[in-house]
Amino acid sequence: MPKISIVIPAYNVGSYLQECLDSVRNQTFSDIEAIVVNDASTDDVAQIAEAAATQDPRIRVIANNPNMGTHRTRMAGAEAATGEYTFFLDGDDALKPDMCEQLVQELSQHPVDILHYGLTVIGANDLLQSEQEAFEAFNNTEIPDSSGEDIVRDIFDESRGYKVDWRVTQRLYKTSILKQAFAAMTKDRLGRSQDGYECFVVSAFAKTYHSCKHCRGYVYYYGRGISGTNTISAKKYAKYCEHFKADFDASYEFADAQHSDMLRSCAQGFQRKATEILANDWAVRIPEDEKAEALESMQEVFGPAITGREIYRFVRDKAYALLSADQLIAPDNTLPNWLAMANAITVPADQISEDSIRFHEMKQVATHHMSELTEKTCNTETFQKYNEQRIRLFVTTHKNVDTFDSVIMQPVQVGLREGSYRFPWAFHDDDGENISERNPRYCELTTQYWAWKNINADYYGFCHYRRYFDFSETPHEENPYGEIMDDYIDAKAARKYGLNDANIAKVVKQYDVITTPFGNLEEIIDKHGTPRALWEAAPLLYDDDLKRCYQILCSMYPDYKEDAKAFFEGNKACFCNMFIMKREIFFDYCSWMFPILEEFDRNTDYSHYSREALRTPGHLSERLLNIYLLHHKRVDSNWRFKELQCVHFTNPEPAEELKPLDVFDKPIVPVVFAADDNYVPQLTTTVYSAMKNADPSYFYDVVVLQQDIAGDKQERMWRFFEQFPNMSLRFLNVKRELSGYDLSTNNAHISIETYYRFLIQQLLPNYDKVLYLDSDIIIVGDIAKLYDIDLQDNLLGAVRDIDFLGNLNVKHGKRMSYAKDVLKMKNPYDYFQAGVLVLNTKGMRNRYSIEQWLTYASNPNYIYNDQDVLNAYCEGKVLYLPWEWNVVHDCGGRVGNLFTQAPNDVYDAYVKSRSNPQIIHYAGYQKPWVDPDCDYSSIYWRYARETPFYERLIKRVVLANEPQIPEEVFLPKHERAVGEDNPIRKFVDPLMPIGSRRRDVLKAVARVIRGRR
Repeated sequence: MPKISIVIPAYNVGSYLQECLDSVRNQTFSDIEAIVVNDASTDDVAQIAEAAATQDPRIRVIANNPNMGTHRTRMAGAEAATGEYTFFLDGDDALKPDMCEQLVQELSQHPVDILHYGLTVIGANDLLQSEQEAFEAFNNTEIPDSSGEDIVRDIFDESRGYKVDWRVTQRLYKTSILKQAFAAMTKDRLGRSQDGYECFVVSAFAKTYHSCKHCRGYVYYYGRGISGTNTISAKKYAKYCEHFKADFDASYEFADAQHSDMLRSCAQGFQRKATEILANDWAVRIPEDEKAEALESMQEVFGPAITGREIYRFVRDKAYALLSADQLIAPDNTLPNWLAMANAITVPADQISEDSIRFHEMKQVATHHMSELTEKTCNTETFQKYNEQRIRLFVTTHKNVDTFDSVIMQPVQVGLREGSYRFPWAFHDDDGENISERNPRYCELTTQYWAWKNINADYYGFCHYRRYFDFSETPHEENPYGEIMDDYIDAKAARKYGLNDANIAKVVKQYDVITTPFGNLEEIIDKHGTPRALWEAAPLLYDDDLKRCYQILCSMYPDYKEDAKAFFEGNKACFCNMFIMKREIFFDYCSWMFPILEEFDRNTDYSHYSREALRTPGHLSERLLNIYLLHHKRVDSNWRFKELQCVHFTNPEPAEELKPLDVFDKPIVPVVFAADDNYVPQLTTTVYSAMKNADPSYFYDVVVLQQDIAGDKQERMWRFFEQFPNMSLRFLNVKRELSGYDLSTNNAHISIETYYRFLIQQLLPNYDKVLYLDSDIIIVGDIAKLYDIDLQDNLLGAVRDIDFLGNLNVKHGKRMSYAKDVLKMKNPYDYFQAGVLVLNTKGMRNRYSIEQWLTYASNPNYIYNDQDVLNAYCEGKVLYLPWEWNVVHDCGGRVGNLFTQAPNDVYDAYVKSRSNPQIIHYAGYQKPWVDPDCDYSSIYWRYARETPFYERLIKRVVLANEPQIPEEVFLPKHERAVGEDNPIRKFVDPLMPIGSRRRDVLKAVARVIRGRR
């Protein structure tokens, strides 16, 4: 029995086989055998092999008929091997003369089941040098010894990072193990990834493994055969996909036959890594005009989730490489095409699997990188346009803010510290020559200094992220501080104040200096009268600082003393450090002003200054600007001056956006509520009831639309709801969206928040379906079931409003005429209640805009405000939900007095739903936190009692009292629970007299606290 058997599968490798066999015959270690398995070659393989066997008895030839493929050919060779150890040698590769000798020497020291050796790689067929080097480096990496299941896990376990390759031809096997493994393998014909499958099975049987990558006697010609980067067609790629799928299936079958969860996990790891290799062929080897066809074939074999993830992987990596470049590199044309192909692959969000989760995760990262790349590209182009401008108006900011669509107005970020996030859309005051570190004291002056030292322009201007010049020709009303107040930085404001490049340039070119108005301090800014008095009235500024600055000014520039005195004793000043100057004036001003402040800085001890006092140099510069301008007016420098009003934007921050959640392992239920700061306890109770009854297999994206909920209350809610890992809680301010609309309600118990539901379709653009729920409800069912109701092509799902339907039947009532004449409803009995809605937001976006909804809602003739709007404009496109999803409580005896007048089948359905409510709606004026004895109140307090705002609700019950009722009306018929002499009576009776509403409420509260309700 020879020491080593060498199995040589050979198919149409006649051009290389002689070299291969010669390298075997010339081995310095002679105790070997070579088994050439001719797989029905159509070239001269048979002749070359037979001739070699004739010359060397250690060579045997086996012939397949018909062609069986590499896997079956290796199997035949392994069955015929008689050596103690066996390895495979491809017919187009070769061995160095001492290959077998090295292996035997290594075995003598490490007698193992698998000996993993290295390679000498030679590039073929114009293989890229980088490809060759990378391949050789990976396959020659030394690997620690292993045993047992670690052998297969190191190769195929994804969590271990695939640290070992699965090349079958790079291992020497104990022949008994190899025969056992091949006997357990599939007899089917396999394809390209058969190496992985065969290595998987053999490694599963092996007990010991040793790596000797320094033994590199195997000469591998990388680029011959199917390896390398040569072009392939889409049709050939389709066959590759089928081959890989067959290998994966065979691996799973083997793992299942061994009843091993570990092996099945490794089979999955094999599939994932091999799929990446297959996808790499798609990226590198398939012509661009055939990629779509190849992608379709891959989807047919592996499905959209696996296929889509691989394409998004390429998008991710290409985009990241471009983002990481020091300078922007123009993306190659393939990237947007690949992204489009990936985006065309659909994986439904409600089909949850490990593959779909991985797809969505990769898609998110790839999309994020592409968004950043697009932003970087746009920013680079924008900065090029910035630098081409000769008029440059710099906007100082330290925070993320909205900006106008302008290349003249250019943002500059200040206040940067080590580790600060640098806005990619802004210049930075710490670039080039700068005094950025002085920003806490110098404020916006660090922008001015940076522009002075680094920017080349004809005009230099400065404003702030909140304050801009009004370049329009229309005077606007100012506040007592001389500012125009406005809300948002947007296109509307740009039109109103002439903040577009063409208009700005037209105005700027007419003047040498532009400032804010020189206001009369006897009339504005609290009417202090003079600049000196205004400074002295500032509680955090030191009078001595102003005096010292004045002295420095007079010492350095004596000819300005007269102007400084006139300014401080006069009554006019401009503020905000906003100005625009021609180049020569700006440079002169900076050369004059900064030395003054530097001298002041050197002689000032700031160690005990408050945060505001630290900004003294910034405050001083406002005064110095006035003095500088007064001086040049006095000496008649012949400058053309212009004063422009200052616009102060109160909300410069960008509109809040709800980004998609990073949740891929559960179907998401988006749920929207609307509330104000006063309604937080009720909101919390409602959300808590929903989550207590929620299905944990769903994830609930809870969004609260609001304008004024205090930060500490938001924080308390976040902490409270951390107990539910299957939900997120997000707050979204909608003030911007409602700006400019005259919205009011016609019912005292309906607040302005009722209109927020019109905004959902725009504020949640990533959802095509959303639940909207009022905050005066208790949810005792699982709202995932409500969300899953198929709306078909309807705009929304809702429950009919039994209150409205009862009113329709009131004798001589006006509700019917109102429904027909005002709401224009064809069938008033289809009127629904809008406190619980399943919204088809995609359909609503297609039919109505936010502007339309809010315009409709501004109609003062509607009784029930937004509910009337929805009924009027959604009629005929409503799916009517089961009654139990919105069971309104018996407010003020409505059930017996009004609901009975509704159509009989409607009333019966409502009454039936009361026995099994999924959502209880406390609609109307009678609420549990006002009247603890109201209908269904015990269910409300069951949830409210467990929230962090329970005490606030109790307080509201106590304070919700009515006018006092005379005590004699309620004279007791039995002995009082608290006797006349009880000291408690001395405190309670004066505050809550017997018979008063407050007294009754106190009793109800006591019952609630004791848990009797």
